[in-house]
Amino acid sequence: MGVFVNKQKYYSYLDLKFNKILFICRVLFLLAGILPVKVFAQLQINKSQTTIAKKDINLNGDTTKKDTVVKNLKKSDIDDDITVTAEDSILYQNGVMYVYKKGRVVYGDKQIDAGYITLNQKTKTVFAKGSLDSLNHFSGTPIIKDPKDGMLTADSLFYNFETSKGRIFQVYTEQQGGFITGGTIKKQKNNEVHLKNAIYSSCNLPSPHQHFGIVITKGIATQKQIISGPAYLVIEGVPLPFVLPFGFFPKPDKRSSGIILPQFGEDQTLGFFLRDFGYYIGLNDYWDLTLKGGLYSKGSYDGNAQSNYTKRYKYNGNVFFSYSSKRFGIEGTPAYEPRKDFNLRWSHSQNPNAHPGSTFSASVNAATSSFYRNNAFGNVNVNQLAQTNLNSSISYSKTFANSPFNLTTSLSHTQDLAQQTFNLRLPNLSFSMSSINPFDSKERVGTAKWYQRLAVTYGLEANNELNTPESELFTKKAISKINSGIQHRIPITLSSTILKFFQFSQTVNYNEWWYFQTIRKSFLGTPTTTGLQNTASLDTVAGFRRAGDYGLSTSLNTKFYGMLNFKKGKIMAVRHVVTPNIGFSYRPDFSDDKYGYYQNAVVNQRGDLQKYSIFESRMYGGPSSGRQANINFGMDNTIELKVRNVKDSTGKEPTKKIPILQGLSINGSYNLAVDSFRLSPTLGFNGRTFFTEKLGINFGGSLDPYVYNIIDNFGRQSIKRIDRYTWKDGKFPRLTSFNFSFDYKFNSAGDSKSNNNNNNPPIPGNAGLFDKLTPAQAEQLRQINRNTNAFVDFNVPWNLFLNYNFNYQNAILTSDIIQTLSINGDLSLTPKWKVTFNSGYDFKTKKTTQTTFNIHRDLHCWDLAINWVPFGLYQSYSIDLRVRSTILQDLKLSKRRNFQ
Repeated sequence: MGVFVNKQKYYSYLDLKFNKILFICRVLFLLAGILPVKVFAQLQINKSQTTIAKKDINLNGDTTKKDTVVKNLKKSDIDDDITVTAEDSILYQNGVMYVYKKGRVVYGDKQIDAGYITLNQKTKTVFAKGSLDSLNHFSGTPIIKDPKDGMLTADSLFYNFETSKGRIFQVYTEQQGGFITGGTIKKQKNNEVHLKNAIYSSCNLPSPHQHFGIVITKGIATQKQIISGPAYLVIEGVPLPFVLPFGFFPKPDKRSSGIILPQFGEDQTLGFFLRDFGYYIGLNDYWDLTLKGGLYSKGSYDGNAQSNYTKRYKYNGNVFFSYSSKRFGIEGTPAYEPRKDFNLRWSHSQNPNAHPGSTFSASVNAATSSFYRNNAFGNVNVNQLAQTNLNSSISYSKTFANSPFNLTTSLSHTQDLAQQTFNLRLPNLSFSMSSINPFDSKERVGTAKWYQRLAVTYGLEANNELNTPESELFTKKAISKINSGIQHRIPITLSSTILKFFQFSQTVNYNEWWYFQTIRKSFLGTPTTTGLQNTASLDTVAGFRRAGDYGLSTSLNTKFYGMLNFKKGKIMAVRHVVTPNIGFSYRPDFSDDKYGYYQNAVVNQRGDLQKYSIFESRMYGGPSSGRQANINFGMDNTIELKVRNVKDSTGKEPTKKIPILQGLSINGSYNLAVDSFRLSPTLGFNGRTFFTEKLGINFGGSLDPYVYNIIDNFGRQSIKRIDRYTWKDGKFPRLTSFNFSFDYKFNSAGDSKSNNNNNNPPIPGNAGLFDKLTPAQAEQLRQINRNTNAFVDFNVPWNLFLNYNFNYQNAILTSDIIQTLSINGDLSLTPKWKVTFNSGYDFKTKKTTQTTFNIHRDLHCWDLAINWVPFGLYQSYSIDLRVRSTILQDLKLSKRRNFQ
């Protein structure tokens, strides 16, 4: 390597001292005709002189000479510094440099790499081409980098550094998501590019697959568009007889608008369809709009609009609205009447650093109750069909600096699709104070006194709630149903450690409610054929009323450890951890007349009274009735094995732990304040375990400790609970409910996806692809990582996921068992063909659940998917052909159309 100095005085000194040496060396090289071999050389041409610096020339294989040659040039010869490097050799003769093997010419901010390069200083032109190695393989393909025009490769090229004009043969370059390959390109001074017989496609390979491409016989490319003359389509390398007399291909350096290709197919209910045909509008760098629609041969139609917006380091989100009109049945029948539905979704998230201390977020999903059912035809999504509720939330939160106070306001919505009801909370206000120690001091030194450990928190919540049927949502009747209320909560806690191993906590709770309406009940005798029937009448009384309650609770818990060691065998030890807890809670009877929270109503002609709360059906309810003095108890267990790791040969991990039972808990309560039925009628238990990362088991249920008698009243049976425990009769408590589920997942490549919690793509073996990503590609990778199940992975030959659910209910007179098995997975038939499937079986109905098959074809730069629902209500098929994004080409992933 050489030493380069750009000081004018130093170069003048070299001119005077070594001009004769330079002349003699040049003459000797020309006369001898000897070319340097196996030389690494570097040449730098300055604006006013040339330096060939410390070039090692091996002439005879034994002797190495080191020379420095300086030649004066006129300033008008070049406009900027030129640096030339080569792995083999550089020959400089008559103002022309010949660069051999991995040559590089850098002129200002422009760069050319090639196997062979000639540089003419006088004409300021470069010729570059590849070269053949000893095995006759073509290598050293020219690569030219220009900050204005990006990077391109070619078989050979001529280029003028001064004018940026050139001629390029068999080019390969990217133009804002599109790729130009082959043919001849002539670059003009005004940055226009003339094309001849070039292929414009979406494939990012130098030799494109051409599953779908356009051959431009003649065309002009500018900074913002490509305008072509005659062009024709090529599919799988076969020219089609569809000729375009001219074409226009936009390629701006920002989002561009364009047509979205449709999806076509046939649905047995709606007929033939052309769906998802639309137009994408790139409004600007921060906002876009996608419009889609579909037509069906039997009179149905649908349309949707989606907009994505983002502001870097501030916020991002999207809005989606869909409207459909579907006709089912035969024309002329009532079923053929159009069924109109809509769906509105909005998602918004704020960057935490945009406004420190405050956040705004939105997650809205509202629809008519029949939207997913009526719009599942031809595009079945099992998860959407199974859902029974829709939820929405729009919230703003503020944390006050240097204080324990927080404020949150929100609007929320819950929709029951089965019952066709709406629950709206607008607005909801929450103000809270985090835990403080009012009697502690910042200057305290040493252990805190008991009163200094006292912690106080405060929470306020105010809400307006509306529960109404879907048909009454936008009517005056719905407004009269608005339910309002304000709730205050003040817990005071004290925690301490007893005898080093027991955690003891005490809590005093005070709650208060403010309402602007209360209720009054009365029972009226309504004449019927069998006499008077008592019916309840509910009146709403306006006016401010408050209610408050208080209570005391304590809890004590600790941990016990048991260990069983084994001296021989693979198992080294078994560890059992028991975490018992016991507590006591007390609450007075707030239905006492002295509080004024409960009133009596006459329920029949005999004058019998029934006590009720005037805060019944209010927003937060009111104080409970009945005195409570509960002893609460519970226990949690974990069991794990410690085994020798026979697979470890390094000694770093000689043992490993295997969880046998990650949790088995049981809990209940005993009320000292009542005369009968003191033990809670429900003793709950639940557990979970994961024997491996692929197999998970969950179970739970409840036990009833009481004895029941069955009463037969003229053929009608009923049950009566008796204050007697089952174990007194030698029986185990009755199992009232039990649920069990397990899921098992496995694939041929291991469980790589489930353990990937970072921001890298969940695809093994592709780490080198993600070193240099554009911001758009990086965002795509984050979406892929967040939604790995939304993509088909061609790198994994097969996947299988099993899920089994068992549910048992026992009401003594009746019992019910529900069992379901679901299975989904995928199988690669070849490296380019993959089949995915989703099905299941209901053991109670003895029917197969919704079944779908999808066939995916990896076309590299395009994606082909065939979706088929072979039977059932949503029987259909569809064919989908889409261009892939560049990042998905590298990852070998295909987007599933039905994933939301």
